[in-house]
Amino acid sequence: MAHPRTNGQVERANDMILQGLKPRIFNRLNKFGGRWVAELPAVLWSLRMTPSRATSYTPFFMVYGSKAILLTGLEYGVPRVRAYDESRAEASLEDAMDQLDEARDIALLHSAKYQQALHCFHNHRVWGQAFNIGDLVLRLI
Repeated sequence: MAHPRTNGQVERANDMILQGLKPRIFNRLNKFGGRWVAELPAVLWSLRMTPSRATSYTPFFMVYGSKAILLTGLEYGVPRVRAYDESRAEASLEDAMDQLDEARDIALLHSAKYQQALHCFHNHRVWGQAFNIGDLVLRLI
């Protein structure tokens, strides 16, 4: 292994990107051509807009503190876009910044709960064993 201390996060991220790219670019006649370059930004955007199972928030929200509006939402005038008022936007932004710390704390609690459940799942079949001085233990060299 090139990096034995990594925990597989990079490999998992690459796998998620490939899972998003394969259905978009697969064509029996022209396998992968060069279309993946054009499709990559859309796949990355979709990954950033998908809520995480651990935190229940999107990575975009965790970084910027607000929800993103998709381009199709701007084109078709979703209610959030139609209800936008420039004069109330500044006050709304200040309220959102006050609530941002609370949302990040909630995300931290969700993440801790998720990690505890994952830890319990992995360790539910582990049996504890107490050793005493003088017990024989098999060591493989």
